[in-house]
Amino acid sequence: MLKKVIATGLAFVTIMGSSTAALAKDNDNRKDDGKYEIHLTFNDLKSAEWAIRYIASLASQRVFEGYEDGTFKPQNTVSRIEAITAAVRLMGLRSQAESSSKMSTHLNFKDANKVPSWAVGYVAVAVENDLFAENDDNVQPQKEGDRLWATTLLVKALKLDAQAKAKMNTTLPFKDAKQIPAGSVGYVAVAIEKGLVDGFEDNTFRPNQPVTRAQLAALLDRTGGQLPDQGNNTLTGTVNSVANGNALVMTSSGRTSTYSLHPDVYIYRNGTKVSPSALQAGDEVSVRTFNNQIIYIEVIKSVQTTINSGTVSAAVANNTLTLTKSGVTSSLLLHPDVVVYRNGVRVNPGELKIGDEINIRTSDNKVIFIEVTKPVVPISSSGTVSAVVNSNVLKLTKSGVVTDYTLHPDAVIYRNGVKVAATALQVGDEVNVRTSENKVILVEVTQTAQAITNSGTITAAVSNNILKLKKSGVNFEIALHPDVVVYRNGVKVAASALQVGDEVNVRTSENKVIFIEVTQTAQAITNSGTITAAVSNNVLKLQKNGVNFEITLHPDVVVYRNGVKVALSALQVGDAVNVRTSENKVIYIEVTKMVQPITNNGTVSAAVSNNELKLTKSGVTTTFTLHPDVIVYRNGVKVGAVDLKIGDEVDIRTSDSKVIYIEVTKMVDENLPFELQGKLKGTTLNAQGGLATISIVQTINGKEETTIYQVASGVTISGNLALFKEGRLVQLNGTNKVVTTITIK
Repeated sequence: MLKKVIATGLAFVTIMGSSTAALAKDNDNRKDDGKYEIHLTFNDLKSAEWAIRYIASLASQRVFEGYEDGTFKPQNTVSRIEAITAAVRLMGLRSQAESSSKMSTHLNFKDANKVPSWAVGYVAVAVENDLFAENDDNVQPQKEGDRLWATTLLVKALKLDAQAKAKMNTTLPFKDAKQIPAGSVGYVAVAIEKGLVDGFEDNTFRPNQPVTRAQLAALLDRTGGQLPDQGNNTLTGTVNSVANGNALVMTSSGRTSTYSLHPDVYIYRNGTKVSPSALQAGDEVSVRTFNNQIIYIEVIKSVQTTINSGTVSAAVANNTLTLTKSGVTSSLLLHPDVVVYRNGVRVNPGELKIGDEINIRTSDNKVIFIEVTKPVVPISSSGTVSAVVNSNVLKLTKSGVVTDYTLHPDAVIYRNGVKVAATALQVGDEVNVRTSENKVILVEVTQTAQAITNSGTITAAVSNNILKLKKSGVNFEIALHPDVVVYRNGVKVAASALQVGDEVNVRTSENKVIFIEVTQTAQAITNSGTITAAVSNNVLKLQKNGVNFEITLHPDVVVYRNGVKVALSALQVGDAVNVRTSENKVIYIEVTKMVQPITNNGTVSAAVSNNELKLTKSGVTTTFTLHPDVIVYRNGVKVGAVDLKIGDEVDIRTSDSKVIYIEVTKMVDENLPFELQGKLKGTTLNAQGGLATISIVQTINGKEETTIYQVASGVTISGNLALFKEGRLVQLNGTNKVVTTITIK
């Protein structure tokens, strides 16, 4: 029977039975209606997402449960009686603990009167199963359970006392190992060995830190995984199939059975909660059932991807691949990131052809990889182009017959050995074509049409797609084809790169220029000088023999510096240059001698911020401004300035008072501890209400500067917290730029 509760994200199963309801702290939640509720998910787990899997697993076993209001309260601390109760349930002894005989036990503890009546049986069973030490004379039921006490309890639940006692002289690896009593060392050692518990990021164990409900859920689930199966509602097996999303066919111990899935079944696969459709045939699973309904599934080993093969029998459409094998046609969904290889080249799924023979791999019922093992052989034809391509139609003439061919949107066309657009085909070109599914997929020009050739000298810059030439004293104009090809100085260029005075050969087709080759470039005026200012407003400022002069730059000016073609902004004040001009505009600049930049070095003393680099050398800290195009190398790799680390030793080069080059000569050991002092500026908090960052003010070069540091989740704060205010002197200690200790001065 399913009961609905008005609470976002809450779902639970109501099962007929005789056991008690969910354990809520300090409350006896027994009901008289003979029903109990198993909460599978809760509405307050956003702050403990890492523990959801453990909480759901334990809830499905009714070992460690939530509250009637739909919450789990993961950050609340756990009392000793709660932990003892959960441990007894984990051992499969719940029924025994809740029997009338155990609940009426006379307990011999000094504080037996403080044990809630509903928990008397649990304490009695815990004593009988050695969960208490021989010298324990108090239960302390409402005392918070700390990490050491909970660890010891669960090692005892695993019946590993003998192993623990044998390890009492073990040296524990934690910085605070001395806080662990000698008589408890063995229990911690066994817990670590069995994977029940580990330390914190700062290499501490924190034995006296209270355990939260989320942390206890993780401890309990890890412990339960090493206990022999105590219940008859847990099964392991292999998934055969999932039917209609509400039934699981599973084989266990050689027997195949069908189980009904509860509508709110919790399924954990590959580290995340999934829907029933994500289960795969072959998945090895552990399931928990009540009243023949599965309420919890954990995939303990996911199936390997399936490999299949077949022949593509339809074009890919709606993200679906249609395959035929042995006369049977199947449709398979493609994964959004499916990888497809055809003819050894990675292609889009849409490029698969009907008739291609392929191998595929699937995962989660979706195709993740396709390899064409034998591509379909397309139909070939030939002919002479009889009209310009229009409306994606290619007209060919062969033996006096004109045939229209539709071009595939991704048709590949080669002319003169170069891949071109369909518009580059010329009337009279002789071609071979290949078709697939009645569309041309490849065009190869075997003999180009004979174009008209002409020559002359350019008399004006190309404008409105018109080339103006002069030959034998006669001026004439020719329209340029949209795909005209232009070569100048052996390099393919735009038509705008042609210069007045250039001598050219041109080829035309249908009265339009399709090819231009500059046979002799115009003689440009050459000059030289030293750059006296950064390029601005398209003007180059030079000085020669003590005389300053300015020259306007052509929009397509070509600039070479240090043998590399660069942008104008790369020119530096002090560079010696040769320039070439045409029509009073600079068309070419070559740096003949680069300005020698100022070189410096030091140690990075703060993270790069506001485009500023702070270096310390011989105890003096200096701030440098970074050039917008600064080049940075760290560990032999070009990186961004923000990738520099505090403590990196660097060489720098500056020009115009800005850093243009940085090379890390010695990288900082990022695990090196640091210590510094400054005045508190401010802090930020994370989603859990803890410190996320801290900013302090330090005086550098006589100027106050603010630096922000990340704060570790387990940061230690010492001193008078009432003085932890802006302007107060604080000392920060930490490693890897993360603050682990804050001392209020």
